[in-house]
Amino acid sequence: MTTKDTLIKKLKDKTANIAILGLGYVGLPLAVVFGEAGFNVTGVDPDTRKIEAIGRSESYIPDVKSEAVANLVKSGRLKATTDFSILQNMDAVSICVPTPLRKTGDPDMSFILSATEELAKYMHKGMVIVLESTTYPGTTRELLLPKLGMEHDLTVGEDWFLAFSPERVDPGRKDWTTVNTPKVMGGITNACGEVATAWYEGAIQTVHQVSTAEAAEMAKLLENTFRMINIGLVNELAIMCERLGVDVWEVIEAAASKPFGFMKFTPGPGLGGHCIPIDPLYLSWKMKAFNYNARFIELASEINTNMPRYVVSRMLEAMNDRGMLLKGSRALVLGVAYKPDIDDVRESPSLDVIGLLRKKGANVEYHDPYIPHIHHETDGWRMDSVGDVMSAVRKADAVIVVTNHKVYDYAAIVNEAKFVFDARNATGKIAKGNPKVERL
Repeated sequence: MTTKDTLIKKLKDKTANIAILGLGYVGLPLAVVFGEAGFNVTGVDPDTRKIEAIGRSESYIPDVKSEAVANLVKSGRLKATTDFSILQNMDAVSICVPTPLRKTGDPDMSFILSATEELAKYMHKGMVIVLESTTYPGTTRELLLPKLGMEHDLTVGEDWFLAFSPERVDPGRKDWTTVNTPKVMGGITNACGEVATAWYEGAIQTVHQVSTAEAAEMAKLLENTFRMINIGLVNELAIMCERLGVDVWEVIEAAASKPFGFMKFTPGPGLGGHCIPIDPLYLSWKMKAFNYNARFIELASEINTNMPRYVVSRMLEAMNDRGMLLKGSRALVLGVAYKPDIDDVRESPSLDVIGLLRKKGANVEYHDPYIPHIHHETDGWRMDSVGDVMSAVRKADAVIVVTNHKVYDYAAIVNEAKFVFDARNATGKIAKGNPKVERL
């Protein structure tokens, strides 16, 4: 049997040893899915807190139940370590590390490079490696392939196998999870794609194989660029509707009544999360090397980035219209997570909103049932969530809804507040005709 055939057999009968590099929002759910499918999985992460939590059979990711971790740890299907040397005994490795943007707008590849360098030390024949970290087209072939294969004189597609499969994690979702969200898989060679697909098909319900790693990398960027541009469109629509004196939320609902040719997106105070604000800019950055300006991406990014400032300016105007001053006022921000009902504050526009309110002279507090503490790295401020939300609402001069968590009683908030600026249409019908409420 060839190396490929032997590895596929091990993957299909689940005797292959699996390693997940990076145990964050992507890595831990993936490790649990592989473990529950019958693989023996070892998670590797330099963060000792994560390793210790798994050792205690505890989950630190909301989408993963501690019970699931406990069952896998007890059965021996899941282990965790900071020791990369265990990779010498692994047959399959998935890389799930962060890929942020630098402040200069170019990709920070340090996490991928660090993981790859550690993996390269323990590379061996008969190994399949899949990169899941979102990145620009060409990363798998241009960065990983030279570092991994050439150092050990191994031929990719024959001795070892390399592919890209973009993560599609949407924190907080119950309908689409790691196990039932289709996975795109693209190999450096056809054989690489076949081996990686055979591996993931052992745990994921649907695997969509494409011809190259670049096609898989580009598919991920298309998904999030599509969302970013459409959100930018409705954000600009909100600005236009305000100037025209038209209710943007009514317009969107009317358009959404069309059963074909329209997909509903809603405006807000800006983009958040680990994908939509960042991923399209990987593509924009990459295209600069080809002297091409990704105009749609750049324009949408400009609009979305300016939404926190627009929201604060609208709030200031609305308060002024009511004879209220923002400067010196007591402002309460409701929700700082980047989306409802999760504890993730990455890239959340709430941090910019709070920062801008502070610069305007407001005394800002926040409440979020999922996030007890926040800090702004650039400006250096830190803040704790207030305890009793309704008490804080009554004391505030202005309440601004930035994240529309479902746990909030918006009717009670509107009733008790002096003034509410709703950047998410959380108040909905409650707000219509109510002089205390201003919606985006």
